[in-house]
Amino acid sequence: MFSKAKDTGNSPAPTASAPAPQQSKRPSKASVPSIISTDMTVIGTLNATGDIQIDGKVEGDINTFSMTVGEKAVVNGEIRAEECVIRGHIIGSVRARKVHLAATAHVEGDILHHALAVETGAFFEGNCRHSDDPLNAELPRPQVMTNASRQQAETPRQAANQGNGAAAPAPRAAGGLLGGKPAAPTA
Repeated sequence: MFSKAKDTGNSPAPTASAPAPQQSKRPSKASVPSIISTDMTVIGTLNATGDIQIDGKVEGDINTFSMTVGEKAVVNGEIRAEECVIRGHIIGSVRARKVHLAATAHVEGDILHHALAVETGAFFEGNCRHSDDPLNAELPRPQVMTNASRQQAETPRQAANQGNGAAAPAPRAAGGLLGGKPAAPTA
């Protein structure tokens, strides 16, 4: 219609198009995140190539590109992601290239990361380790002490104390007395 050449109806056969470019690891910006809402509980493993936003509860492992754990969210399992923003409660390990613990975050578990940001007020109990490839590196296995191994560890210490004639420290008496003597006044 707008071309200079007149269409004669004998248009050339379409040529083979170039192969489609391979998709990158990052999903297109137009994709909408998958959302686990506040009234939802998921039991099982979640696998996604895009973004996940968790506002509810997940009992299981999560593998995704990017995820956000909301303030009221609870995740009990391992998280693997390129990018992870945590504002809620996590019980389990986190493996991500970029980890951001917001001030409201509560994490009980190990974090293996390439980059880590922690806001003031965030709670983190566990081990934290830098890795160039956190998604494929091995996490150290925690040593679990059984009652038998705990007793074996305490027995040599008790024997050493008894052998030296060392007595247990004197308990602190009520009323500010320490070892039967009045406590020093404080200014």
